Amino acid sequence: MSKICKICGKTPMVGNHVSHAHNVNKRRFNPNLQRVRVLHQGEVQKITVCTRCIRSGKIEKIPRGQKKLAA
Repeated sequence: MSKICKICGKTPMVGNHVSHAHNVNKRRFNPNLQRVRVLHQGEVQKITVCTRCIRSGKIEKIPRGQKKLAA
């Protein structure tokens, strides 16, 4: 699974882990991705979305068992 949000395109970032003795090692900051059922481009799909997109309402979650949105 790629670590990319399908809505905003957020990807892993690179930074440093700095110890108390100031030893520096490279590390990765991965986005918090969740696999959710959403209404995406007119159809129900399971896509990988970051939690910021879920929280801000950029997607429309679909409950399990529901095929389409009631009009």
